[in-house]
Amino acid sequence: MLAACATGTSPPSAPTPPVEASRAAAPAKAQLPKPAKAPTQAPAKAPTQAPAKAPAQAAPAPLDLKTLEQRLKETSAIGVLTKLSLKNQVDDLVAKFRAYHEGARPPTLPELRPAYQLLLMKVLSLLQDHDPALARDIDASRDAIWGVLTDPRKLAQFN
Repeated sequence: MLAACATGTSPPSAPTPPVEASRAAAPAKAQLPKPAKAPTQAPAKAPTQAPAKAPAQAAPAPLDLKTLEQRLKETSAIGVLTKLSLKNQVDDLVAKFRAYHEGARPPTLPELRPAYQLLLMKVLSLLQDHDPALARDIDASRDAIWGVLTDPRKLAQFN
């Protein structure tokens, strides 16, 4: 076999694998092309007109608690007994906020937040199918209502 390699012929039973042949033919160090340099100045862009934006819809103003109370009383999406139950739950939650503002601990604000969120979700689920406008207004007023409940002066104005 050594004699066959020296003469440049290979025996028919032991062909040279293509990988080994390509390694033997490859130079010791491959020369990679150098990357082209980026131009120093960006080409000038043709001025384009920005697409006209659709007028943004203004977010509805947050509901104050008196308006919210009145709209909940007037909606036909919630039955009378459910309204009474919700009123009791709201009164209980407001009493907990008043106790918090008077210094009673617990409750703390982090403890009151889930109760507030749960009550809002309950109201929204009752309204979403039959009074979606009120549900949307309540959802948009979520932070404003929380702001009233967490501010002792604003809460004192709501009876």
